Amino acid sequence: MTSATDDRGATLAALTTLRVGGPAARLVEATSADELVDAVLEAQAHDDEWLVLGGGSNVLVGDQGVDGTVIRVMTRGIERLPDVDGSRRPVRLRVAAGEPWDDLVAHTVDEGFAGLEALSGIPGSTGAAPIQNIGAYGQEIGESLVAVEILDLVSGERRRVPAPELELGYRASVIKAGRPWVVLSVDLALERNDGARSRPVAYAQLADSLGVAIGERAPVAGVRSAVIRLRASKGMVLDENDPDSVSAGSFFTNPIVSGAFARTLPTDAPRFATAPEPRALAVPLGAEPVPPPEPVDAPVKLSAAWLIERAGITRGFSLGASRAAVSKKHTLAITNTGGATAAEIAELARYIQTRVLSEFGVMLHPEPVFVGVEL
Repeated sequence: MTSATDDRGATLAALTTLRVGGPAARLVEATSADELVDAVLEAQAHDDEWLVLGGGSNVLVGDQGVDGTVIRVMTRGIERLPDVDGSRRPVRLRVAAGEPWDDLVAHTVDEGFAGLEALSGIPGSTGAAPIQNIGAYGQEIGESLVAVEILDLVSGERRRVPAPELELGYRASVIKAGRPWVVLSVDLALERNDGARSRPVAYAQLADSLGVAIGERAPVAGVRSAVIRLRASKGMVLDENDPDSVSAGSFFTNPIVSGAFARTLPTDAPRFATAPEPRALAVPLGAEPVPPPEPVDAPVKLSAAWLIERAGITRGFSLGASRAAVSKKHTLAITNTGGATAAEIAELARYIQTRVLSEFGVMLHPEPVFVGVEL
């Protein structure tokens, strides 16, 4: 049942992991897809300002709040879809947008399904996952995503959109870029294999923690446990006893630059290829030599954390008496040390951007969604 309140005394800080954000003029909780659709269409018709809020883990809400309706997505449900060909592989799931993401991951691991295990411990809701194309430890939701059901705010219609139409990229999708859609549910295809083995481990730190080589598989439960340990060591798992977890997770994305620009950076700057290396060309003995292919200046992903640290921003750094600080465990996270305002969070983020731009000529882009806040 949809519930609504009209209380300017209640702030959105209680609904976000950063614990900042001013009041909402009206708060609506939608517990079914139909309620969510109705609430969104009503807000769109009557409010100049409105917001759909999931888990509140990837958003920075301004101190003035929202002078309109905030719709909190409280839908729940994980449905096993019929097997396509009777093989039971892959396993197909339909998940309500409001289902807590880590609850979904825990469910798939308990069932022995592979595909989401390296995404353990990420806060937020399932509906937000494809918008951001969440990823961690060598895995992205895009690898398992089949389709999303959306509400089209232009036509007012509900429809199911195949994953390729989302044009998923690194922390990107057409929805995040501004396509006027609200996610209602998510369809996933996961692996079921003997021994409940994970997908091939693709991240060196995780492989080392598991004691396996890159490309090998491990029990999905073991991968989940290892990922949660790694995330917790960086303050990236919500924990009431860990002040460094009062954050929006990674505040900046890893920048992607041209190969030529990357070569101008210090030699110890981490670089990650975004395209596979060209395959070696075998030429039979005695054959005419084949001219080498033209070199491709493929884009390169840099480490935002390395750039921040090398620009002189240390863990725990803050501006004077500001209550916003860089995490003591990871320089990619900005934390609320207690009573911080959105303005203080934004001020620190701007300072970090300015330092990195001045030192390296790289503009860091924020990962959270900003509501009533600008950098």
